[in-house]
Formats: sequence, structure tokens, C-alpha cells
Amino acid sequence: MFFSNKQKQTIVVDKGYEPSEIHFKQGKPAEITFKVKTDNACLREVDFKSLDQKMDLFAPGKHQIAIPTDQKGEIPFVCGMDMFHGKIVVD
Repeated sequence: MFFSNKQKQTIVVDKGYEPSEIHFKQGKPAEITFKVKTDNACLREVDFKSLDQKMDLFAPGKHQIAIPTDQKGEIPFVCGMDMFHGKIVVD
């Protein structure tokens, strides 16, 4: 049987991001999955500016992003209109 040592979290996109803050341990691979439950156009896109990555959450398919955990710190993310915010904390 295969066991993954990847840290995984899910963020529900509805009236914002829930949870809006996620913690990962440094040095262990990490991944976030966005589960969309809204048609609010503002939440269509999620932007990880510090990672130079954007994702269209209304596009078909899986909505996952690998999170670098090689350094401690915060990785903020925002919606396409910069109204909803969240962050990943690597500690």
C-alpha cells in the first residue's frame, strides 16, 4: 500500500475562502485543493502573486496548486478583484 507524505488541505470557495489561513510544516511537500461552491465572478480567479501563479476556479478539472515549503513564511493569495484574501503559513 502506498502512503503519501504530502500535506494536503482543501479550501472551500463560497462567500470567500474557508479556511482563509492554512498552515504547513516546512520541508514537507504541500498541496491545496480549491472546492468551488459559488458562481460569484469575483471569486472566479485565485492569484498567488508571490508564486506568480493564477488559477481560473471556474474552469473544468481539478483546482490544485503545489505550495513550496522550503522556507518559512507567509504566502498570500487573493481573488481576481483583490476583495477576498487568504494566506498559507509555512512554519
